[in-house]
Amino acid sequence: MANQLDLEEQEQLDQLKHFWKQYGDAITWALIVILGAFASWNFYQYWQRSQATQAAAMFDEVERVVKSADPARIDRVFGDIKSKFGSTTYAQQAGLLVARQYYSAGNAMGAQAALTWVAENASDPGYQALAKLRLASVLMDSKGYDEALKQLAGSYPANFEALVADRKGDILMLQGKKSEALAEYRKAYKSFDESAEYRRLVEVKLNSLGVDPQISDAAATEGKK
Repeated sequence: MANQLDLEEQEQLDQLKHFWKQYGDAITWALIVILGAFASWNFYQYWQRSQATQAAAMFDEVERVVKSADPARIDRVFGDIKSKFGSTTYAQQAGLLVARQYYSAGNAMGAQAALTWVAENASDPGYQALAKLRLASVLMDSKGYDEALKQLAGSYPANFEALVADRKGDILMLQGKKSEALAEYRKAYKSFDESAEYRRLVEVKLNSLGVDPQISDAAATEGKK
């Protein structure tokens, strides 16, 4: 009859039923996992965009409050962005901005606390390095030389190595450790690009200590020949 399956179709149908009976549950669960993962990824992307938008708005608020120079408002808004969006770069930027305001207002402890938070919580190596360099400067001003050197210990991104070496040299000079300071200044001088203005400043420091790095480098090159 026309409405009946022929033998070949019936066999294919039986095979399909057997296959689904054997693997149906596994396929269903695999689809659930795949679709669930896709949905989770989409939600995560949406959440990240939402977090970034809200963090950016709060950073704008931090900028406005910092300009007002109102310590209570600064503390409140900075506390909000740390607690709600602490993992974002906006919070790290806010920490550096707040620290600068605190320091210019004579609140060294507030600046130190803000910079310490960025140094310990920044996910971006650049912001972390910048916070440590500024923190070392704040500690230098308060004569916390050992703590300042401690902040500069460890590894840094390549583009910060010269600045770190120069800052170490400054601290060591303040401690009266001239030979160690010279070693750091030499390292900084060699690490800076020849066209960098900061390299000239390091050269001046070396000159003041009786060292001409250009002559030293020329002598070292001649000795290798």
